[in-house]
Amino acid sequence: MNTILQRPSQDWRQLGGLDTAEEITQQPRLWRQLAQQLDQSQQARVAAFLGDWLNQPTHRVILTGAGSSAFVGEIVVDELNSAWPAQVRAIATTSLLTHPELYLEESAPTLLVSFARSGNSPESLAAVELLRRRLKAPRFINITCNGEGQLAAQAEGRADSLNLLMPQGSCDRGFAMTSSLSCMLLAALAVLGKHGDAADRIQQLATAAEQALAQWTAPIAALAAQPFDRIVYLGSGPLESLAKEAALKVLELSSGRALALANTALGFRHGPKSALNPASLVIFLRSSKPLAQRYEQDLLDELRRDQVAGHCLSVGPVESGAELAVAAPAGLGDSWLAPLWLIAAQLFSLHKSAALGLTPDNPFPDGTVNRVVQGVTIHPHD
Repeated sequence: MNTILQRPSQDWRQLGGLDTAEEITQQPRLWRQLAQQLDQSQQARVAAFLGDWLNQPTHRVILTGAGSSAFVGEIVVDELNSAWPAQVRAIATTSLLTHPELYLEESAPTLLVSFARSGNSPESLAAVELLRRRLKAPRFINITCNGEGQLAAQAEGRADSLNLLMPQGSCDRGFAMTSSLSCMLLAALAVLGKHGDAADRIQQLATAAEQALAQWTAPIAALAAQPFDRIVYLGSGPLESLAKEAALKVLELSSGRALALANTALGFRHGPKSALNPASLVIFLRSSKPLAQRYEQDLLDELRRDQVAGHCLSVGPVESGAELAVAAPAGLGDSWLAPLWLIAAQLFSLHKSAALGLTPDNPFPDGTVNRVVQGVTIHPHD
């Protein structure tokens, strides 16, 4: 009998979580496929499309998406902005559409990089239309998991647009974004960064991810079975946005029964710490940077000493001292390592959903929240 994440696949099917379990597990394989695609053709296509765009200080790059897709941009933005003279910002479509005057300048050459699982979200489509209407000669890169989505379809054949498709199978069938998010994140770092060894980096991460899945599933499932109903994720630097994504996964897959917060190790003391009680679980997403590790360890020691939370757990590279750790590839910054620690958050949310008796593939059978957002009215801009 086929076993996935230490359960027979038939059990996951009966629980209504087989798609999500498979999509978490398939990530190392999809990352390897992504690395192969980048080696063969995609990176060259992006380089030809960009030319020297990123080397121009007057040029702007906006990384955009909604929900989890917006967090992709937030996780990678600082790494990319520090690599190029061009100004790189992460601005969610949900902010672009409500306050375009704060983010768009008609005379500034602008490239919009959209992250989209389905490519059918109304905000993603409206953001492209907004730039076409308000800016002179904007350009577009769509990093998407669905070549048949509206975002990709409307860009086909346009000289100002480029579609970068993720590996087959990355367009998650389940409600939660899992393999779609990690593939788009790695693709953005690979094609918009300066590292010529990007494909090798992704292959190394895939190996580390296989180890993480094998070693972390049992302890995380046991933790998720405990009656914690307040989950706090803490991360420093780029991992703050990873903490936001991790918290969102808990909210989504628990159908809101487990409340989740995200913050930084230093910021947590400034008020949010008051949310802790014996029913709280605090999960640290540990940085690879020694300075950040020291700040994180100070707070971890403090919380354990004061016993204000039910349990504290840390996830990260071996050198951070994390309880759930893998030997991360050397020389990679936190943006690159984020997909590894994301696996722990995905596993926890999946098992928490199952422990609550929910159906992880569709935790909202009443349709109050949908896989592709619904109910959005796009209003005209004056």
